Amino acid sequence: MARPLNRLPPLNALRAFVAAAKHLSFSKAATELHVTPAAVSQQVKQLEDQLGCMLFKRTSRTLLLTDEGQACLPGLAEAFEKLGEALGQIQLVGSSGVLAVSVAPSFASKWLVPRLDGFQSAHPEIDVRVSASNQVVDFSADDFDCAIRYGSGNYPGLVVQKLLTEAVVPVCSPALLEGPNALGAPAALRHHTLLHDDSPDLDPSCPDWRMWLKAAGVEGIDAARGLRFNQSSLVLEAALSGRGVALAKERLASADLTAGRLVKPFGAGRPVDFAYWFVCPPPKTALSKVTLFRDWLCGQASAAAAETVPEPAQAKVTPLKRRARGG
Repeated sequence: MARPLNRLPPLNALRAFVAAAKHLSFSKAATELHVTPAAVSQQVKQLEDQLGCMLFKRTSRTLLLTDEGQACLPGLAEAFEKLGEALGQIQLVGSSGVLAVSVAPSFASKWLVPRLDGFQSAHPEIDVRVSASNQVVDFSADDFDCAIRYGSGNYPGLVVQKLLTEAVVPVCSPALLEGPNALGAPAALRHHTLLHDDSPDLDPSCPDWRMWLKAAGVEGIDAARGLRFNQSSLVLEAALSGRGVALAKERLASADLTAGRLVKPFGAGRPVDFAYWFVCPPPKTALSKVTLFRDWLCGQASAAAAETVPEPAQAKVTPLKRRARGG
């Protein structure tokens, strides 16, 4: 049995030997490897020195394999063939198969999932698996390819790309714009249930009802009353059913606003510091399925950012001054 080498020769030297043995020519091997004949000759010489034997018989006109060269060629040629097949499998996995994405539940249900048919139609070879959770994914421990996070964008060690900014705005069913207590001005909120979004976002720039009412100059309303939800999507569902007025994330409400199922009774929303970000570990960017999904997301986000929602004709717009941090 052959004794294994303590240290394997350089891969480039082995490639040079296999190519030269296949063609019995340093020049033809150089053409295949896109290097010079001198480089091939030098690599083979280094390999021979490390192995302690001659692999070729060199004459002025011919290049012939020695017994040692003949003995190792089949195994090395097969090894390079299998190496190529293995790398091909990596590329296959990278361009098709399962794409595991971690997303916050509300963003998944109100924004991402309604758009996913477009990605699946364009890339049927990729199966997207959406895991909806408020837990921040740990890429070192969890088997995810990428994630969409709502936050500050400060994610060390990850590739980060901003998708969408966010704003907070009161929204309600169109039915609340009618009747004796119609929402014609913020003061009318005293006659309606306040719907609170208690999502654990930890964004100091995001207003709650107390901050919003103060900025709108409305007094005499208990800002703590009403219904509270720990998911943004549940706040929107309550508003859709006419249960009250929600202080909602505008991006998540965009489909319902565009369709007229919800309205913004007091005009434009107030921008917040947090945004939606595409994130993934640097090694995952080499996978074409991740790149395709990221590019598709960016296209969808650009289209969403360009959309405008008309204000209801009877709404009285009350502009809000942006509160300074800590104010």
